Amino acid sequence: MEKLNFADAVEEIVRTDRRYDRETYFFVRAGLDYTLKMLQREEQRGLRHVTGQELLEGLRQYALEQFGPMAKTVLEHWGVRRCEDFGEIVFRLVDKGVLGKTDQDRREDFAGGYDFDEAFVKPFRPAPASGLPRTTTPRPN
Repeated sequence: MEKLNFADAVEEIVRTDRRYDRETYFFVRAGLDYTLKMLQREEQRGLRHVTGQELLEGLRQYALEQFGPMAKTVLEHWGVRRCEDFGEIVFRLVDKGVLGKTDQDRREDFAGGYDFDEAFVKPFRPAPASGLPRTTTPRPN
């Protein structure tokens, strides 16, 4: 069997599984590259395997960098509403042979990673005013 390139693998996936927009798969691939670079900077080492939790954090940071306050909206438009969706996408790519995994990697590694509101909305909410003097409106006598 001939090995598929990434784009062909994505086309095969979305032909049979319409849960996620095609762009989502390319985002996850780019997010994996982003995560690898982030981890290499932190550890000053060569290439290494990325765990599900590390990938989730990398995808979170990458989405915030790419889409800013629209990150949650974009992901939801693509069909991604929780961390488990990222796991499904990763394992669909693994099944097509365009991503690798170890024997320890499981879909469940992506469960309960973070709440999407906390991860993608909260960073853009205004901070509560602190340290500012309270102004009061004088009451009429």
